[in-house]
Amino acid sequence: MARGNQRDKAREATQKKLAEQKKANTMSGPEMQREKERVAQRMREKQAAADAKKAAEALAAKKK
Repeated sequence: MARGNQRDKAREATQKKLAEQKKANTMSGPEMQREKERVAQRMREKQAAADAKKAAEALAAKKK
């Protein structure tokens, strides 16, 4: 009986350790900076597209 409990405890500990490893940042400083810049550029592009769409809708509403 105790052996089964030991297995369960070891399994829980291993799962906890693996979860901690997944949370850990695996990128170096320059990699992290490049990733931030890439994400920021993508968000700027999305915002510009949204602004253009709003402007086009406003222009279409004025024409009606």
